[in-house]
Amino acid sequence: MTPVELAATGGHAVAEHLETSPFAVRGLTVSYGGEPAVFSVDMTVPKGAMLAIIGPNGAGKSTLLKAALGVIPKVSGRVTVHGAPLEDQRRRIAYVPQRASVDWDFPTRVIDVVLMGLYRDLGLLGRLRADHRARAQACLARVGMEDFADRQIGQLSGGQQQRVFLARALAQQADLYLLDEPFAGVDAATEKAIIAVLKALKDEGRTVVCVHHDLSTVRDYFSHVFLMNRTRIAEGTVAEAFTEATLQAAYGGRLATAQIDRLAAV
Repeated sequence: MTPVELAATGGHAVAEHLETSPFAVRGLTVSYGGEPAVFSVDMTVPKGAMLAIIGPNGAGKSTLLKAALGVIPKVSGRVTVHGAPLEDQRRRIAYVPQRASVDWDFPTRVIDVVLMGLYRDLGLLGRLRADHRARAQACLARVGMEDFADRQIGQLSGGQQQRVFLARALAQQADLYLLDEPFAGVDAATEKAIIAVLKALKDEGRTVVCVHHDLSTVRDYFSHVFLMNRTRIAEGTVAEAFTEATLQAAYGGRLATAQIDRLAAV
């Protein structure tokens, strides 16, 4: 069995039973205009993992995540959260979309954006209490944005907006965090702040899944990887699945051999 075939069996990730996996996808297919953007993907995220979904541009990384969550339609596939259908477990999930997909001109304050993360607790007509506002303020403090609570969201920089959306996710107090390219277009200070929060969530026993594009930070940031190019290439721990063979299989000629060798080096 080749290294790619070994990694594609899933390593420790596939050994994780569906009943205990916080996020498992089976046979997910998404089609745009008759062409498959994601084809028959299986993915099993181990509990407590910090996992990066990686692959070349156009590989279907964001499509996979959005289709799994029901944000966009899928042709086929099944998604479970802790062994139960995703639809029954949404309270356990916090999702941070790509910043580019958000209407930042919407006239709302930073604190109000974070309070939106509490809607499941409040219900449609629920009344905000002092403890809700304190919880939202604490989440802003955790991402270094406590002094911006009354600022209009459109007045913030891109990095600051991303921190606010992470604070909103934190307010949900989920045990599964799904983030679509959280580091895209942010400054170095924001990236450092975000990764510190995500690692703290992992240390608390939460599970974190990120669509990620910067291969140079994979070893420093993540415990597990899922490599794809429209279909699954490999999954497992970074040591198992982030290798020269799997990177070559996923990226092919899009990465120079020297670059792959450097990225895969332990």
